Amino acid sequence: MMFNHDRIALRKMYFDSWAKYMNKQPLSELEIQIARVIEHHPEYHHYLSNLANLDKDFLPETGDTNPFLHMGLHLALIEQIATNRPYGITVIYQKLCQRNDEHDVQHKMIDCLAESIWLTQKNNTAPDESEYLKQLKMLLQEQQN
Repeated sequence: MMFNHDRIALRKMYFDSWAKYMNKQPLSELEIQIARVIEHHPEYHHYLSNLANLDKDFLPETGDTNPFLHMGLHLALIEQIATNRPYGITVIYQKLCQRNDEHDVQHKMIDCLAESIWLTQKNNTAPDESEYLKQLKMLLQEQQN
């Protein structure tokens, strides 16, 4: 379901998960993950309280940050950590969280993920897991210095 290419259907999951969370309704495991990510981003709450934003374009040219892209990167990272794919990401995450706030760690890691995705698109190549892991390991080295 998370891999649905229909932007509105995908975004609707965020709206629905947040509404169910706010109304204390039962949530699926995926909805719980979505609600947790949203909860950590109060700057996006106003988007999710107005269905008019369901099909809103967020254009970098106008200085917009796409909240759905940002939260989606969090969810992708959480999935990578849960499945330890690429191999070794879970240990890196755990080590980074020993000395830093978990949400801050996720932000640093999704910067690496976003760059990896951007390079893949730019170069029209398959994702380079070894380069991605190299970037993540550099976060560990920065932490030690």
